[in-house]
Amino acid sequence: MFMDRIALLLVIIGAVNWGSVGLFQFDLVSWIFGGQDALVSRIIYTVIALAGLWCVSLLFRSREAIED
Repeated sequence: MFMDRIALLLVIIGAVNWGSVGLFQFDLVSWIFGGQDALVSRIIYTVIALAGLWCVSLLFRSREAIED
């Protein structure tokens, strides 16, 4: 359950970042960490992508398994 919450938080951060890109053409992650090609930015993008893949598993779990 702890991993689920961390993954969901990272997905929300990623969604806010994509929203800022879509609405304002402003990539918050690249601005904070030195551009899209910066190693730290690429690591953050990768961690958020992995969190998104983890959250896919939430779709296929029963409600009881999620609440435990």
